[in-house]
Amino acid sequence: MKPEDDRDLYHWIIWYIWKTMNDKLFRGIDRDSLKLVRYAESECQALYNAKDYIHAPPQAHIVGDTQALNLDNICMVDGSWTSTDQFSGIGWMWKDDMGKIQLMKTQNLSRRETALHYELEALRWAMESMLQHSTC
Repeated sequence: MKPEDDRDLYHWIIWYIWKTMNDKLFRGIDRDSLKLVRYAESECQALYNAKDYIHAPPQAHIVGDTQALNLDNICMVDGSWTSTDQFSGIGWMWKDDMGKIQLMKTQNLSRRETALHYELEALRWAMESMLQHSTC
């Protein structure tokens, strides 16, 4: 099997277990395990369906450096927050085009104003870390 055709759900399931754990710890929300696995499967399938629709543009003479979106690499980001807890968590994971986790980090932060602050903090942290490890 070609690496780009590998649709291993392992990484997706681990990611949604992480998100479900945050929901349980910080929001008191209990989720059904079977639904979690099925949702992870549907998200994986959606990514590969989207990749099937992306076609390479015709080759043209391009001057200068360009960057293109590559759906073979994916960075998943999440933040967890409740209005009553003193601390909350953020995390992110980068999976390469071979489907292997290259980096995965989590962090505990002191209380912020809203859930959006945590989501943005997680995104900022992931972007900074990716720039340190990227050749782009």
